[in-house]
Formats: sequence, C-alpha cells, structure tokens
Amino acid sequence: MALAAQGFGKARPAAPGRRHVLSTIETLGLLQIDSVNVVSRSHYLPLFSRLGDYPRALLEDVAWGKKPALVEYWGHEASLMPRDLHPLFRWRMADARAGVGVWKGVARFLDSHPDLIAKALDEIRRRGPLSAGELETGAKKGPGGWWGWSESKRAVECLFWAGELTTATRRAGFERVYGTPEQVLPASLIETPTPRREDAHRALLARAAGALGVATERDLRDHFRMGPAESRARIAELVEEGVLIPAAVEGWDQTAYVAVGAARPRRIEARALLSPFDNLIWFRERTERIFDARIRLEIYTPAHLRTHGYYVLPFLQGETLTARVDLKADRKTGRLMVQAAHAEPAADGETPVALARELRLMARWLGLSDVVVAERGDLSHALSAALKF
Repeated sequence: MALAAQGFGKARPAAPGRRHVLSTIETLGLLQIDSVNVVSRSHYLPLFSRLGDYPRALLEDVAWGKKPALVEYWGHEASLMPRDLHPLFRWRMADARAGVGVWKGVARFLDSHPDLIAKALDEIRRRGPLSAGELETGAKKGPGGWWGWSESKRAVECLFWAGELTTATRRAGFERVYGTPEQVLPASLIETPTPRREDAHRALLARAAGALGVATERDLRDHFRMGPAESRARIAELVEEGVLIPAAVEGWDQTAYVAVGAARPRRIEARALLSPFDNLIWFRERTERIFDARIRLEIYTPAHLRTHGYYVLPFLQGETLTARVDLKADRKTGRLMVQAAHAEPAADGETPVALARELRLMARWLGLSDVVVAERGDLSHALSAALKF
C-alpha cells in the first residue's frame, strides 16, 4: 500500500511527458529540494525513480518555466509542490513572521533589520525579481552562522519564509531569484481566501495520508513537518469525518491510518534507485518499520567511518530494499561511478542484474556513456559481472 501510494504500483510510461511529471508530483505531494549534485540534485531523482528516463528539462519547466505549475516553500524541508498547496501554508508563513517555535531567528532578524528589509522589498518591487547577489551593497557576511550568508541573503530568506517573497526562478548554479507573490503567482492564487489554521492542517494531513498509503500519526505529521498536538487533534477529526480509517499493522506499536480509497494491491513489482531524500524513505523511522533497513546520510561522516559511502542510493527491488550503491556522476569522463555496492539481507540472484539495468538507465538519463564499479562492497563483483552483459 505504501509503495502504491508513492507511485510504484504502475508501469513507467514509454515516453514521459509534462503531464506525467505533474501527476507524479501531485501523487507525492511535494519534492524535497537539495543542492547536493554528486549524482543529480535530489528533486530530479524521485521522478526518475518512478518515470524512468524522463527529460530533466520538464521539471525545470513546470517549476521555473514560463508557465510554472509548482511553487517553492518550506513544505517538508525546502520543497517544490503544487501551487494549490500555497494557501495551505499561510499559517506557517504567519508563524515565521511572528517567530513562533523554530522560527524565532527569522522574526528576530526581520525585526532587528527594518531598514535592510524595507530596502530589499523596495528594490524587488521596483526592479522586478532579483537574486540575493543582485541586492548586495557591501553587506556583511554572517559570523559563522547561517552558512556564512550575507545580510542581504538572510533578509530575502527570512522574507521567503514569512511569505513576503517567493521563488521567481532558478538560474545557473541553482541560484534562487526572489520575487513578491504578486510578481510571481497568479492573481487567482493570491486572492484565494486564507483557510483557517485547523482547516489547512486537516487538508495537509489528508494529502499526506494519500501520499503515504498507510501511516502512523508520526508519519502523517512528518510529511509536511507539523506539530504533534495540532496533528493529533486534526487526525481525530479526519477519522470522525470518515476521511481516515484507523488500522493495525503487524509489528507496529502505533495505530496506523489509511486514507479512504487507498489502493490495496496484492503485489508491487518495482525497480528503482532512491535518492536519500526520496519521499518513500526520507522519514528514517518509517523506513525501518517498513523495510527493516537503517538508512543514514553519511555525507558529513568522516570517510573512514562511513558504512556504505558518501552519497548512497538504496535499490528498491519488488517490494523491498535489496542493495545500496554509493554513486557519483563523473561528468568530465562521462561515467557513472559506483564507488561501493552493498547487498541487503533481502538480495537474491536477480539483484545484480536488476540493479545493473537500472544503473544503465540512470547513466543514459544523466547523459553519461558508461557505468564503472569500484571493488568496494560485497555486491561489487556480482554487479560488475552483470554490467558486462
């Protein structure tokens, strides 16, 4: 059920197009944005996992093209999501402006730099959407914190979190260009009445349930990063309304919830390499419950202490995770480098062959001509052999 809700219950289209991209994002609810580009920036990868060799420019078009259908905001982490979700996050924008909870630093900066904030807004209103760099006027860098951002960058980011700016487009190097909502979003969206906080929470939790298939309370609230007390109350209301059905899952010590109408397939035949930030596995606690696999991002772990590698993608085979590969796209030599390949307990004789097929497909999608496997990990020799055929 979880896999079907995530879009793995159907065959990949022969020629993925714009409607497939939009439909997949609608199914998932959002794509987490991450700038790490070792293989590909993470928001491109969930679409590849579900659609196969789709044109990457399609995502750029629906996100930042002439007729965008997506909007950026803090949905899970920094996220791309369907535009109709934007009004459902106005409560979070208000919280950011007021400094509620984790947003204290945002409000503190906005309140302590009124001249800078006013100048940034005035410049963007007068000149049109601008990057933080285009707003620079010798502004000081942050002392160690905030990733060394300049004050101008901090200003536009705080205004973004507070909903007073949004992303107009992205430029080369993934540079965000900021515009006011009036400059970027359609009038119909801006004029959409702001839902009551409780109504917005219910709508988001219902969307989360649809994207997860079967989920605990913690799973549901993690999807859009919502608080425990408010989520608990809204979930109870959704159960009372008949939108969610309580369920028991063998081995889970918490009540699960199923969205009415959720697909209940007998079997899923999936084959996919999963980004570390893929919606299916981003909540590590849920991943362990479903797949009995402990997934950790080891980018910030010293090399000699890493278990599986720097940028590791689990491999979904059928209904389980059967392998992990540490990948790097070597764009200079045109090769997809498998820097380590490890088998999971569920791996079988078909795993190297299925994984080799998926790695070839990924290489083609990335515009690379070859797949090269390093002799590291207990699956590396079998995978090398499979790639020769």
